[in-house]
Amino acid sequence: MKPMLPSLTFDLPEHPDWLYEVKYDGFRAILEWNSRGIELTSRNGKSLLAQFPEIKDFLLNYEEQFKPYLPLQLDGELVSLENTHKANFSMIQVRGRLKSERKISDQANKSPCRLMVFDVLMIAGKGLHALVFHKRKKELIKLFQKIGLGLEADPNNEQLLQLVQAYDNFELLWEKVVLNDGEGIIAKHKNNLWEEGKRSLQWLKYKNWKFVSCFISSYDKTNGYFYVSVYKENKIYPIGQVLFGFKPEEKQALQQTIKQNMIREDAQMITVEPAICIEVKYLELYENQLREPHFDRFRFDLEPSLCTYDRFIFAQKNLPEDLDITHPDKPLWEKLSIRKADYILYLREISPYMLPLLKDRLLTVIRFPHGMVGEAFYQKNCPDYAPEFVQTHSSEGIDYILCNNLKTLVWLGNQLAIEFHVPFQTIHSSGPSEIVFDLDPPSREHFQLAIKAALYIKEVLDQLNLIGFIKTSGNKGLQIYLPLPENEFTYDDTRLFTSFIAEFLISKDPDSFTIERMKKKRGNRLYVDYVQHSEGKTIVAPYSMRGNEHGGVATPLYWEEVNEKLVSVSFNMENAIKRIRQQGDPFSKYFQTKSIQPFAPVLEILKKGTKKG
Repeated sequence: MKPMLPSLTFDLPEHPDWLYEVKYDGFRAILEWNSRGIELTSRNGKSLLAQFPEIKDFLLNYEEQFKPYLPLQLDGELVSLENTHKANFSMIQVRGRLKSERKISDQANKSPCRLMVFDVLMIAGKGLHALVFHKRKKELIKLFQKIGLGLEADPNNEQLLQLVQAYDNFELLWEKVVLNDGEGIIAKHKNNLWEEGKRSLQWLKYKNWKFVSCFISSYDKTNGYFYVSVYKENKIYPIGQVLFGFKPEEKQALQQTIKQNMIREDAQMITVEPAICIEVKYLELYENQLREPHFDRFRFDLEPSLCTYDRFIFAQKNLPEDLDITHPDKPLWEKLSIRKADYILYLREISPYMLPLLKDRLLTVIRFPHGMVGEAFYQKNCPDYAPEFVQTHSSEGIDYILCNNLKTLVWLGNQLAIEFHVPFQTIHSSGPSEIVFDLDPPSREHFQLAIKAALYIKEVLDQLNLIGFIKTSGNKGLQIYLPLPENEFTYDDTRLFTSFIAEFLISKDPDSFTIERMKKKRGNRLYVDYVQHSEGKTIVAPYSMRGNEHGGVATPLYWEEVNEKLVSVSFNMENAIKRIRQQGDPFSKYFQTKSIQPFAPVLEILKKGTKKG
């Protein structure tokens, strides 16, 4: 069976009676499960199961649940899921080329791929092609619910069959696709029929293009491709070739200009000096070449010397177009090779993981306008010169910034806001949104005290069935979070628990821990500051950088990492991104935990104990 295919559009596909799905970048696949067994077939009719055995293994684990709905036919995309809105094209390509059964099996276990299902064509032998799209989607959702599968895309969920939801608001979905650096959106008319093998105007693909300013370096006479390059360390650096997107008259004029200004010619190629600058849109860099490049426009306003590799790498992160990044080459740390551009790119990369933990929280930042060599200052009030897109919320006479979107985060980065501090509740909360323990040892040399305290607290949490998350402070300590359901508890409630934990630590090891507020009386003990968890107080946000000499990052950890080998200074800007790519986000289940956190029964016991006392 040949799948139905979408048509590419460069126009915004926002129309009434249309629905919108995330476009995942992988291998289009039809899943069939009938009396002959399970088959997963590519759009070219090739079987994919030998290459991706984990999909079949997963389905067989649910065989009993699927039985009532067989024969079954699903339409989807086989992907290596990087985040909720993006698949990793490079990784699926590597998987697709593996030949060794041992290597395939190893990758299937370590980094399983997922089938993102967006349509259902048959249930229990009954064909659904005649149903309109929005009704097929309802049937698909019901199928997932009956089988007991989750309904949200999640790279950290072990479920290898995942649902692609359809949304009626283009703008909201597009914002998330751009934030997560996804491939794009598929727009579908809600009343379209599934038509085998047809490329339809009822399905449109709208891609999340990136743009690069480059110059033409040569022309291939045999196939019509224009080769484009940028300058890297003052040398011409090729980045790919472009064929599509030119109007006939543009292509003709360009060919003529190249012939008139060539510096050499052979049977295949004409080479020119860097002179003609153009803007090219593309999806991503793949094996150091532009993927799906299209000519966008001539850049007669640009000198070739301005088409540099640094600008190219900066632009490919798809930063908001209307933000002017000032002094990108400014060094920020004395002993670290971190420029302002590097810091802003870090914020862009970490934004899908950091923004949800900043959302709707009154923000206090520490700005370092001259880098670490100059004076820093706290900023709470939103400055008068802030752009219109920066949202604010007034509290106690202060007009706080709400960092609710990528634009605001990047703008703050451009203002050299290095540290992001937030309160323990959102602007919509009547009480704490979480409990946080700040385990702050007297010095970096006493970091082992923070590890010891964290492990003692973890023992208590496990005994009480409470779910805790842990991160480094980015400085010299550790911080433990217990997400709470919104508007259910007060700070007086949480104080009962934080003081209980503080007393427990001191009773466990009085030589290591103290609640003594006067520094001179603490000695070398870790101060357990249970009073700090209160309304109006703040804590450094997960993934925020710190203005210390090693450029630390407040990095979420997995509990198994918290042991005597843990070193606080080893968590920095560079490895924060690497950790997420290799290990995922340890805070990925943070918000899901709020609704299942069993804090109420624990609080009830503490209140009874207080009354008896």
